[in-house]
Amino acid sequence: MSISPNPKIRPDDDFELIQAINAGQSELFPELVRRYERKLYNFGMRMCRDVQDTEDMVQDTFINVFKYLKDFRYETKFKNWLYRIATSTCLKKRRKSKYAPERELSLDEFIPDENAEMPVQVPGWASIPLDQLLNEELSAVIKEGVASLPEKYRLVLVLRDMEGLSTAETAQVLGLTTENIKVRLHRARLFLREKLKTYYDHGT
Repeated sequence: MSISPNPKIRPDDDFELIQAINAGQSELFPELVRRYERKLYNFGMRMCRDVQDTEDMVQDTFINVFKYLKDFRYETKFKNWLYRIATSTCLKKRRKSKYAPERELSLDEFIPDENAEMPVQVPGWASIPLDQLLNEELSAVIKEGVASLPEKYRLVLVLRDMEGLSTAETAQVLGLTTENIKVRLHRARLFLREKLKTYYDHGT
């Protein structure tokens, strides 16, 4: 007996594949891995910032997906469910990693204006994949800026601006309200904008 998705959730390209795997065709699981391993690796490198931690995170994420895929009830998109698992796994890795900062800075130290109007549109730099930026120096500045964000802000920025999740999807993945996501995203973007402003000011 097949499971129908939540009527509010539009079936995506993963729906039939997941149903087939859960119906006993476990040999199809590598196809699910193939679809998302590169995305998860890029996500992991932006969050974990270490190759070994990232590789471990990707492996652990897919192990958990394989173990619990039968419990997936199509109440959300598979991609969102996957990122929720990956985020949890990544945060555990970060806490144990020697690369984790001793103290996470608060953006309040950099961005005092919390009441500024929050932009709705994704900034221009976010629409350009980091690995496709022609200016390697600028790419390095962006990566450094993202890496220097406190974890809770970096997560929102990476999921929203780099992984392409909507505000609602990001809120669902992180278990936060959409307003909370908007505030964190706004602060993260302002911080990164200041990093880029400094870069351009020094270059002129």
